[in-house]
Amino acid sequence: MTIMTDEKRSFATRLNAFNAGYCMEVPPMTRTHEFVENLILTLFPLKRNCSVDEQGIALEIERCSIKLQELLFSIRSSLKRSPEAIVQDFFSRLPEAFEALVTDAESISKFDPASSCVEEVILCYPGFYCITVYRIAHILYELRVPLLPRVMAEFAHEKTGIDIHPGAQIGSPFFIDHGTGVVIGETAIIGKEVKIYQGVTLGALTVEKSMANTKRHPTIEDNVIIYAGSTILGGHTTIGHHSIVGGNTWITESILPHSVVYRNHRVVVKDKKEFKAPIDFVI
Repeated sequence: MTIMTDEKRSFATRLNAFNAGYCMEVPPMTRTHEFVENLILTLFPLKRNCSVDEQGIALEIERCSIKLQELLFSIRSSLKRSPEAIVQDFFSRLPEAFEALVTDAESISKFDPASSCVEEVILCYPGFYCITVYRIAHILYELRVPLLPRVMAEFAHEKTGIDIHPGAQIGSPFFIDHGTGVVIGETAIIGKEVKIYQGVTLGALTVEKSMANTKRHPTIEDNVIIYAGSTILGGHTTIGHHSIVGGNTWITESILPHSVVYRNHRVVVKDKKEFKAPIDFVI
């Protein structure tokens, strides 16, 4: 039998006070994840690896509608409108998001030599998966649903290593290649035909709570390529259209259109037999 010590009782009192002060309605995590996965399978039935007909898809849409309404009902006191009204608006906007995703997938397949077909992009590409979740969560963000869009975005972040805030504004087509370590902040604006590689950060130059309602993250105009490891910071920073940002660059000022940005450093290659400098690796 466990004995409740004074220390345990005191700690329990502290936890109770903390939870009472920071308590809010939270959508069930597992059911939120299930909704995301079910909706993606409904949008792209080929991920089920089976054939479906129009009637079956319509039934799945209705099931997703019910699941979303249940999630919204769990946080109903935090909503400014009824769950039913939000669900109706969400599914009225979903076709537009789907068409953007089709454009995304087709563009990725067209420009990536490693892709053999659009189906491969939909099934295998973590960048496309994260973009899909983003476009779903972004609708709810624009409908001013609290917390739920972030839970969805963090689910995709956990699965892919790509962190896209649902508040970001991202045009289509959009391509994240490889993707691990990509971070896109809440107020970032990204145009059409933008390609981003792994390790890219579109972040804030300074982090202060007072900036919550200001544009903190950069604007990336149309037809920009940002290579791996680049960091672009600041709400006033704009990367002009048709520019190329080389890998491992640090940018905090705007770049004119048609620019090429790169680090001016040398990579020296020597014959190993002639290389005399000591090399000590300590692990």
